[in-house]
Amino acid sequence: MTASAGSAGTPTVSTVNGSTDAQTQQIVTAARAFLGTLSAAQRQSVAFAFTDSAQRQRWSNFPTGIFQRKGLRWGDLNATQRAALTALLGTVLSPDGLKMVQQQMAADDILKAESASAGAQGGAPQGATGQSPTGQAPAGRGGPGGALIFGSDEYYVSFLGTPSTTGAWTLQFGGHHLAINATVAGKNVTLSPSLTGGQPIRSTASGKTTTVIEKVPQEIRDASALLGSLSAAQKARAVVSTQSIDLVLGPGQDGKTLQPEGLSASAMTAAQQTALLKLIQDRLGILNADDLKARMTDIRKNLAKTTFAWYGPTNGSAAYYRVSAPTAIIEFSPQSMGGDATNHLHNMYRDPSNDYGAAWTK
Repeated sequence: MTASAGSAGTPTVSTVNGSTDAQTQQIVTAARAFLGTLSAAQRQSVAFAFTDSAQRQRWSNFPTGIFQRKGLRWGDLNATQRAALTALLGTVLSPDGLKMVQQQMAADDILKAESASAGAQGGAPQGATGQSPTGQAPAGRGGPGGALIFGSDEYYVSFLGTPSTTGAWTLQFGGHHLAINATVAGKNVTLSPSLTGGQPIRSTASGKTTTVIEKVPQEIRDASALLGSLSAAQKARAVVSTQSIDLVLGPGQDGKTLQPEGLSASAMTAAQQTALLKLIQDRLGILNADDLKARMTDIRKNLAKTTFAWYGPTNGSAAYYRVSAPTAIIEFSPQSMGGDATNHLHNMYRDPSNDYGAAWTK
């Protein structure tokens, strides 16, 4: 890779080896179309150098008030700009992925309404603490003293580098419980690292409960099905602890490595391996089909080196699980903060071999 130094607010061009493809062409076209809807001041505020490591790491599960993002705020975009940004996200993500993002934002609007109602009554919505995976605000990123601001308006978009079919660049989009970091390098796209989850997953109004974020329950079902298919001996290896834990590789944990834990896929039956692959695709499937195919090819190639670990009760869904592979680490972490742990989730995806597309931009 070659890259000019650049400065915050000034895009940096970074060339990569390899050709582009139709998917990248669509992504770049959509990115340029979105940027074309912005004023000069907005374009300045959304643009960061590809070498801006501080902006690259400026993502969190925290809401506004205890974590300040940079870029353009969804609430400050007009209808045309929102439509163009949605179209861009739709080229990077799969239809399920785009739907999940929209549903996570809708969940935060519910949380905002609940917070306003609870505030009027002198309380706070259950579990709405803004707590981090470690229970503390990352150093230098604010603390719990600030007022929490929920809602879809508080989601931000930014670009590291200039959208190009030949140069490496990153699209960032996120807010409370969401951080999409999509690095594009020629024909390759990765979402590593990305944080998903949400609160609430389910909402009850007028005595009727609805699922707000539909993708999450599928992960719970598929993880529980895989665990339930294991023999007693296999389960003894897969279940590391009966106590659930928080994210290990969440925000602020770039560069941290983990030793594989749990049951190896090489010790699973063919049917169990198929179930494990389905569970992995549940998470990676938010990526567009073209780039998902490449990521899943890598997963299958390394399946024998992949492990499944479970932390928590085995007779319910309020448990943490982790899938560890050479090119993917997936974490699922329910949050017990005064409410139903399954209704407040922090989930992570990282590719330890290629976070932020590092393997493509050396």
